[in-house]
Amino acid sequence: MIDARRSAGKAARESLSRKAQGAFALPERDPVAVIEEQNTTRLQSLVPIRVGRMLESPFALYRGSAAMMAHDLADSPVTGCQVIASGDAHLANFGLFASPERRMLFDLNDFDEAYPAPWEWDVRRLAASVWIHGRANSYTEPQCADATGAAVRSYRNTLRTLFRLTATERYYFQEETDVLEHDAGAQQQQIRAVTEKARKRTSDQVLRKLTTMEADGKPYIVDQFPVIRHSTKYDLDRITELYRLYLDTLRADVRLLLTQYEVVDYAMRIVGVGSVGTRCWLLLLQGPAGEPLFLQAKEAPRSVLETHGKVATAPDSIIRAVAEKGQGSRVVGAQRILQAQSDPFLGWVRDVEGDDGHRRDFYLRQFRDMKGSVDLQTLEPAQSVRYAALCGTMLARAHSQSPGSAFVAGYLGNGDTFDLAITAWARLYADQSEKDHDALRAAVKSGRLPAETGL
Repeated sequence: MIDARRSAGKAARESLSRKAQGAFALPERDPVAVIEEQNTTRLQSLVPIRVGRMLESPFALYRGSAAMMAHDLADSPVTGCQVIASGDAHLANFGLFASPERRMLFDLNDFDEAYPAPWEWDVRRLAASVWIHGRANSYTEPQCADATGAAVRSYRNTLRTLFRLTATERYYFQEETDVLEHDAGAQQQQIRAVTEKARKRTSDQVLRKLTTMEADGKPYIVDQFPVIRHSTKYDLDRITELYRLYLDTLRADVRLLLTQYEVVDYAMRIVGVGSVGTRCWLLLLQGPAGEPLFLQAKEAPRSVLETHGKVATAPDSIIRAVAEKGQGSRVVGAQRILQAQSDPFLGWVRDVEGDDGHRRDFYLRQFRDMKGSVDLQTLEPAQSVRYAALCGTMLARAHSQSPGSAFVAGYLGNGDTFDLAITAWARLYADQSEKDHDALRAAVKSGRLPAETGL
């Protein structure tokens, strides 16, 4: 079966050559209109903050505009092979986190947009982000090309290596931070520092930073308007009711563990760039000995790969099956597929009525549990090459979980034709991202879009 799929991938070069993947053609579109369209579903009081965060740089806009890229790629030439795609595999959506056994791992860490899609789309999303980030860090164009090429080359080489393994061995493949430190060379000290910082990010630390103790002896989240604020829409009984529905989606052992905790407070929290304006809640739980546990409940709209990329799922798609239980279930299912190890507290609730009368789906996960990320602004060009290559490796591992991805390995082959094509394409998309950022700035200056910066 593997050999047949590899052969089919190799044959696909006849209909779409690897060199042709470098052709750059975008549909006519108004980037500001895409942002405005998404803003209609967001909390309107937070839209200026969303725009303000995108306004910071072309890279910030790129991070927050997965919908725009899905729109751009919707009619792009593809080989026809779909995988469970991340949908937002840019450079900043990789990071460190703790496995259930408390080992530090490096992997993809955002799955809000995950959905079945052409494998090329994730590779393009990663490659363009590397070039755009390089320009943001004042790299030369050859240095941007080196880092971008490293990401694509690592993806290709890793995928080829993984298909020398069994399906089970591919499933267990992961990158631990002690291995990263050993292989990091000049970046070793930075990796170690990021890892140590992540290890300190626990619920106890969050408790000290975000809460205060009231007269009843229970901790409460302190408002930090507008980033963290309480809401008058729901009372604690309603949140507790939703918490119990979430428990029903967990594994038996985790469900039993969390029945020992009670929700003592909750607040709305602004997160990310593109996610600003979606509903995101911070839940403070207290255990039987008074110990804290923080969960994050995040709104799960439909994936932009579906809404803007116009991707239709196959009838037998596993994502189609889990999405029948709601969009939160889709995100959780995709995260478990694409990550080597996932948060055991992942769960979901669906059809939660909001203050506007609309029903929305949410997924829940542990908040800041030994999570960390590399500060991309501090990366030197040589370090960026290593980091981009590592991201390419983990993207390949994620894609290799899809049964048809042996096709991709066969299509890519051993040569660098595809690497060079996508690297050239990424440079042109970086040019486009700067034009999009100029359009955003003009829209803010003219008053078309509101913006609040510095938050």
